Amino acid sequence: MVGGGSGRRFGTPKQYEALGAARVIDRSVAVARAASDGVVIVVPPDDAIREGAVAGGATRSESVRAGLAAVPSAATIICVHDAARPLASVELYRRAIAAVHNGADAAIPAIAVADTIKVVEDGVVVSTPDRATLVAVQTPQAFRAGVLRAAHESGADATDDAALVEGLGGVVAVVEGEVANRKITVPDDLRWARDKIDSDEGDQR
Repeated sequence: MVGGGSGRRFGTPKQYEALGAARVIDRSVAVARAASDGVVIVVPPDDAIREGAVAGGATRSESVRAGLAAVPSAATIICVHDAARPLASVELYRRAIAAVHNGADAAIPAIAVADTIKVVEDGVVVSTPDRATLVAVQTPQAFRAGVLRAAHESGADATDDAALVEGLGGVVAVVEGEVANRKITVPDDLRWARDKIDSDEGDQR
């Protein structure tokens, strides 16, 4: 569980913001625990002792590597999830894990891209990819443990771990993502998540 960011874009460490009766990170961890045999939590170094967690690094990839070092060597499949996606479901974890069980080196959840995407350089459009070939990628991402460890041996940085596996020539399967699995990046995202929680809890009453 990667929650090592400082929240520069959000304004504060978003992983500790309240979301219903729990914090963002607490909700993410609870789902991960329900879907797996154990969870390693990575947070900013200053918070590690307070949170009973692993101290993260200066980049996302460094934080993942810190978490990997704490994963038991006996683990065969490792999931990496962003704490800032607190509404991922247990079923989403299971889909990703099943794809790895079925032979993939890694599995990533994704949803179709609704908007037209432009590639821009120096303020000028240089190409328009076919959006039918594009997806928006989410976490949790599942990996064969040995493949993920090998992908991180180079010490390279990437915006997601699947990109490092791709660099090794690994097979990365795509499973169906969830629209509700929205990443909390800016305050509007947190307001949306709070409204979603309130609505869901209201429906259960």
